[in-house]
Amino acid sequence: MRTPEERFFQAGDGTRLFYRYWPPAAGPPSKAIVLFHRGHEHSGRLQHIVDELDLPGMAMFAWDARGHGRSAEAAGEAAEKAVPASMGTLVNDVDAFARHIASEFGIALGDMAVVAQSVGSVLVAAWVHDYAPPIRAMVLAAPAFQVKLYVPLARPVLRLSHRLFGNFHVQSYVKPGALTHNEERIASYMADPLIRRPIPVNILLALYSTADRVIEDAQAIHVPTQVLISGADFVVHRGPQQRFFERLGSKVKEKHVFEGFYHDTLGEKDRSAAMAKIRGFLERCFSAPPETPSLLDADRAGYTFEEFQRLSRPLAALSPKGLSFGLTRWGMKTGGRLSDGIRLGFETGFDSGSTLDYVYRNRSGGITPVGKLIDWSYLNSIGWRGIRIRKQHLERLLTQAMGALRAAGRPVRIADIAAGHGRYVLEAIEGMDRKPDSVVLRDFSEINVRDGAQLIRQKGLERIARFEKGDAFDRQSVAAIAPRPTIGVVSGLYELFPENAAIRASLAGMAEAIEEGGYLIYTGQPWHPQLELIARTLSSHREGKPWIMRRRTQAELDQLVEAAGFRKAGELADEWGIFTVSIARRAVL
Repeated sequence: MRTPEERFFQAGDGTRLFYRYWPPAAGPPSKAIVLFHRGHEHSGRLQHIVDELDLPGMAMFAWDARGHGRSAEAAGEAAEKAVPASMGTLVNDVDAFARHIASEFGIALGDMAVVAQSVGSVLVAAWVHDYAPPIRAMVLAAPAFQVKLYVPLARPVLRLSHRLFGNFHVQSYVKPGALTHNEERIASYMADPLIRRPIPVNILLALYSTADRVIEDAQAIHVPTQVLISGADFVVHRGPQQRFFERLGSKVKEKHVFEGFYHDTLGEKDRSAAMAKIRGFLERCFSAPPETPSLLDADRAGYTFEEFQRLSRPLAALSPKGLSFGLTRWGMKTGGRLSDGIRLGFETGFDSGSTLDYVYRNRSGGITPVGKLIDWSYLNSIGWRGIRIRKQHLERLLTQAMGALRAAGRPVRIADIAAGHGRYVLEAIEGMDRKPDSVVLRDFSEINVRDGAQLIRQKGLERIARFEKGDAFDRQSVAAIAPRPTIGVVSGLYELFPENAAIRASLAGMAEAIEEGGYLIYTGQPWHPQLELIARTLSSHREGKPWIMRRRTQAELDQLVEAAGFRKAGELADEWGIFTVSIARRAVL
């Protein structure tokens, strides 16, 4: 029996989370297996997995997820942070945990594999999709992509109750005898004081929506994956597990069904068969060099290219979709113009800097109370809510980069090559006691340059900031930015252009402009639930053409950034997985 060390790490929002670390049998840790427990449970119930996998050369880690086990105790039962704010918080915790292991123990992400169960499997699958970590492999046991709710209409009732009454807890109906045939596991579950049976309703509902989008876009996942399915699972449905496996983009993938097993696949009576499958898979993945497919030409072939081609083809006017989107367009161009935001979108483009600045300000306005109500609904669409969260994440990573440079005794010189009106940069620095040494904001639009310069004056930042016209895709122009930045920002730009050649030119210019050891902050849009609605109904700033976007998976975007000479250091994503903000460091040559 391997003996764990008990430790804590700090999540992205400062919360202390508990974890156990099992050192390798000999020598310093160089490779790691990271374990993620089921819902309601904690890392103390994973000791048998550490021992039965029988991989003594591997360091092993397992956390108590936020709101579980000793992490809940550390936060305090009455503390807000004992309850996850959102599913996105939990997924970001996974990333923080992996990066903590990398920095604290010197184990690269490429030398880590993950073994997760049930709800933990959904968190890991979402992390791999949204954050694209270059881990060696993942094993998903009984992933809870769709929990069985035996009460009729349970989901819509819970959703309505959540809207009416706010967040509350739902008591798990699952008895330990429905989890495993193992009498010892059943008894220990019933006696364990750290088992937490209630689950926040917001997390339960988000579990479904997160699983739905991960399954739908599983082609974005390239990590070698093993899926273990329990054949007699009373807790989760098997169909979504099968669909996820079929859609996986991983070249190395395998599925095993264990007939007669209940939900606790790795805690079952005859689990040795499952452990043998996991051990063999992990040994094969670690013994072979990782094969990461190049996505640098994903703009010319692949599933996001094919999706873009479909969206670019007009629909038949009398088809059901053609009629539906045509009616939506007509409504927006008539009654929708009572809304200030929709009217501005038609005038400048729904992807313009002016529209984004309007969305950031988030103050509904319109002609008549009806127009104001339409505008409120428009501003609260899921895409615009995600944009405002993206702004918060940009400000957070910008502050983090500034702090790191100050701590290293280096100057803080910011350059944003497609700033729109520059609101997110200017508001991030406005309240700081110690301002950056310089801020250069650029944009190709004369309107944005004019309005951005006015915003600088309004905020009294003329001494350190200036706004100038510039082409973000002109490599030489970007490379010549002066003074030479230590932080480069590119936000909301690359998502608008499908071709990678222009993106690579822009990133090459940023690599030449940013000082060695400086930072690049960049945004992505790896998924969007309204992609077709946008393409069929909204116009772009480019000559009023339809706003058709080709999604870049996070893995593709990160590869483009890495090819330019940057190394990714962190990421933040919204709870829907729509918009990501990443930070990378310029390689020191």
